[in-house]
Amino acid sequence: MNHKDLEVWKKSMELVIDIYKITQKFPDTEKFGLINQIRRAAVSVPSNIAEGCARNSDKDNLRFVDIACGSLAEIETQLLISVQLGYYEMNKALLVIDKIDNIGRMLSGLKKHLRNKV
Repeated sequence: MNHKDLEVWKKSMELVIDIYKITQKFPDTEKFGLINQIRRAAVSVPSNIAEGCARNSDKDNLRFVDIACGSLAEIETQLLISVQLGYYEMNKALLVIDKIDNIGRMLSGLKKHLRNKV
């Protein structure tokens, strides 16, 4: 399975762009803090999907999909922290969280598919 063919990989790539655009407006004091952390978590999602697909076993792929799910939870948490700090508006954050939830559902479907093959 090629990761570039997966809709979940495509959606997670879009999420990375969203997160980069959002964090461009954060204060410079967060450059090595929250900005770095949320961007790394965002990049981790499609990266782990890609790495898992490149592995030779469904068991390995499943492990990397699990890591991608963890990164999604990090992004949501960090986005909510940025709202509490006043760096981002809640109504806008909810739109991104909806995308995160959608990607999470897609990853859950992929996990179920892989578990059935293991």
